Amino acid sequence: MDFLWCFWFCFFLIHGFSSISFADQDGFLSLSCGGITSFIDSSNISWVPDSSYVSTGNTTTLNFIEGSSSSRVPLRFFSNSHKVRKCYRLPMQNMSALVLVRPQFFYKNYDGLQKPPAFRVSLGTATTTTVNLTILDPWVEEFIWPVTKDTLSFCLHSIPDGGVPIISRLEVRPLPQGAYKSGVSGFPIKSLRKRYRVNCGYSNGSIRYPFDSYDRIWDVDQNFSPSHLSTGFNTQLLFNLSGLPENPPLAVLQSARVLARKNDLTYNFPLDKLGDYYVVLIFAGILPVSSVFNVVVNGEVVSANFTVKSSEVSAIFFTQKGIRSLNITFQNISFYPQVSAIEIYELVDIPLESSSTTVSALQVIQQFTGLDLGWQDDPCSPTPWKHIECEGSVVRSLSLPDINLRAISPTFGDLLDLKTLDLHNTSLTGQIQNLGSLQELEKLNLSFNQLMSFGSDFSSLVSLQILDLQNNTLQGTVPDSLGKLKDLQLLNLENNKLQGTLPQSLNKESLELRTSGNLCLSFSHSTCNGLSDNRSIETPLVTIVSTKKHNGHNRRAIIIGTIGGVLCAILFIALLVFMYRRKKKGTEVTSTPKLDMRNWNAAKVLSYKEIKQATKNFKEVIGRGSFGSVYLGKLSDGKLVAVKVRFDRTQLGADSFINEVYLLSQVRHQNLVSLEGFCYESKQQILVYEYLPGGSLVDNLYGPNSKKVTLSWVRRLKIAVDAAKGLDYLHNGSNPRIIHRDVKCGNILLDSEMNAKVCDFGLSKQVPLADASHVTTVVKGTAGYLDPEYYSTQQLTEKSDVYSFGVVLLELICGREPLSHVGSPDTYNLVLWAKPYLQAGAFEIVDESLKGSYDLESMRKTASVASRSVERDAAQRPTMAQVLAVLKEAYNIQLSYLASIGGHANY
Repeated sequence: MDFLWCFWFCFFLIHGFSSISFADQDGFLSLSCGGITSFIDSSNISWVPDSSYVSTGNTTTLNFIEGSSSSRVPLRFFSNSHKVRKCYRLPMQNMSALVLVRPQFFYKNYDGLQKPPAFRVSLGTATTTTVNLTILDPWVEEFIWPVTKDTLSFCLHSIPDGGVPIISRLEVRPLPQGAYKSGVSGFPIKSLRKRYRVNCGYSNGSIRYPFDSYDRIWDVDQNFSPSHLSTGFNTQLLFNLSGLPENPPLAVLQSARVLARKNDLTYNFPLDKLGDYYVVLIFAGILPVSSVFNVVVNGEVVSANFTVKSSEVSAIFFTQKGIRSLNITFQNISFYPQVSAIEIYELVDIPLESSSTTVSALQVIQQFTGLDLGWQDDPCSPTPWKHIECEGSVVRSLSLPDINLRAISPTFGDLLDLKTLDLHNTSLTGQIQNLGSLQELEKLNLSFNQLMSFGSDFSSLVSLQILDLQNNTLQGTVPDSLGKLKDLQLLNLENNKLQGTLPQSLNKESLELRTSGNLCLSFSHSTCNGLSDNRSIETPLVTIVSTKKHNGHNRRAIIIGTIGGVLCAILFIALLVFMYRRKKKGTEVTSTPKLDMRNWNAAKVLSYKEIKQATKNFKEVIGRGSFGSVYLGKLSDGKLVAVKVRFDRTQLGADSFINEVYLLSQVRHQNLVSLEGFCYESKQQILVYEYLPGGSLVDNLYGPNSKKVTLSWVRRLKIAVDAAKGLDYLHNGSNPRIIHRDVKCGNILLDSEMNAKVCDFGLSKQVPLADASHVTTVVKGTAGYLDPEYYSTQQLTEKSDVYSFGVVLLELICGREPLSHVGSPDTYNLVLWAKPYLQAGAFEIVDESLKGSYDLESMRKTASVASRSVERDAAQRPTMAQVLAVLKEAYNIQLSYLASIGGHANY
């Protein structure tokens, strides 16, 4: 013992005191919360007001006396409402991969209410701690956070009866690369919350910047250890830190706690809750001899015969799971157990982020509503957004009732994980659409809108259990596709304008069917005879409920049915009189479009009888889509045709039909499908196209009868060039200009020689003025292909077609669909997944069947123009003419490449 004291006295007398190394403040962000001016503190750290980093909250200044001095501390306080987000957005662009985030919270009765608040704190998706200023005031936290994004959200969350959240300071500091990773399983998907950071053997107060260039706070250790055998003297020993990425400051390494006698050195650290903890023990050999000892944690040896060598620095890292207190013992073996510093962190789980596809779609939907729904950062963590419910990181429910949506945007089709969608009373009109990709959807509420048509998406909603369509203006008959939904338990069609025979597939014990308030719906062909052309009766004629609901109500049902029958008879007579008076006028109305259409320079007008003969009574179906079915036909001159029969009998469907006939009667181009004829008789909307035996690009890429192996890279480029030629003609060769509005693989057809033609002009829009920059219109299109700028502004431009065609190019490159459930959530959306790879020239995502068969420069050019075509900002996209020019170059390069290796130019 006397020898050790003598050694220390002589050692420090010779070496003196260490010097301070002042470091720069690169990456430091110090926010004075509620402050109004910038200042530099006594440690030479620059502080700025927080107003540029937070958009809510009120500010005040706290005056309090501590000891013999008074202080003025600015602070920001927030509403305790759960509906208002209380978040800072901290820039991370110039930060290292790991940062220290240190908030400080003062109350000190600033409001005179003597009610210190309690609230939760979150970083990113993680709820990191609960601050309770009734226990400790002020309250300081430190978190170590792995940087993965350009911005980090730091939020305060009100809790019931917790009072008003408050904050006074918020600091961000970059940490050394690679630090705090050793010995932590699963890091960096963990955050670290500091519980203790102890400078062992030092008693003259805390050490931080500039002694620690990363501004970590190192506290004295008197509260945790039995005695001081090494005093707070500093040495000028220099240590090699190259093997220790945490880079502890020299001021910490130059002191240690050393036990001279043959006893154990023990620290006891209380922990505030049961949890998992990460521990760092740092040793610096400040003695002239090596020390050897065991390190025992909570009774278990974590390192036996551990050796601290003179003038060297070493560390031990370990985790302890499920503990409430921590006992660290340095068990004597020989030559003085010692330790220089101890760091203890609580391991905090960082929940997975929701898929980028989902986040992007929800943000666009928010823009589409025109409202600020408070949707920022992640929709599920740390707390779900309003109107949303989650399972883990997956959005399962979206409820937007009473919001003026007007239409079901294609963006809803990107929410692939939805199980519940509630859009009742949202002013929806027209056709039910853009939901076909929601194959996990179980509950769909579209009630109390003005929807007119069922659309074709229901056949894809294979998981649907509850469908509520009551109080719309649905017309026509109920589609058979609803009866094919095997899990459907409730179908509510009440108070619409439906009529006719119900599909027998809906007549089953397991289904509750509600149909009151329609024109006439029945499972019997005879029940509604004579009313099939009636479109004005709105009184319910038939009510069907589940066959499970009989028994004691039968007598009452008979009475009600009898009364209903009498009423129906009276109404029916009145209806006949009404219809007779309108018959002549109605005939004139329906004949007018036909007369106009006959004058278009047009396609041949065909009768329904001719159509039936050409298709052999609609014998062979060659395709189906949202419009209806396509049949193979042969005209009287022997020409094969594709006959498209529209099922949508609403005015919306009629408008689309007339639009397509008109446009295709005006344009002629080798890469646009030509219209051979049409039929527009009562109840019939039929288009007759030239027949293309090669099928659609969807069929050839990844359809059920995929011939994907035959689509070489040069063949794909030829298809892309052909389609681009057709679209370029629409944009630049026709007068007026035409925007297709529904460019997708399914609307690119191939002939027998694999030449491509663009089809389906039902949604197309003309640009009537030559100098017009856009057309303002209701959003239409297909989920996965739709221009995000178009569906957020409703301003349609040629660049909207460019975006959709860019998605087609990505499909050709990657060989996968725009929306897919395959892989992780971040791969669901093709654009969000593929674009970063292709921009970086990383071609590992190219379709496996193309590997080794393409010229690198040809692929690079195509990938570049595809990536630019799907920029969110339309101004950054090329024109279709520019896209075509690049594709021609890529095509020619690939042809030259094939010739150079002896390949076939005929692809």
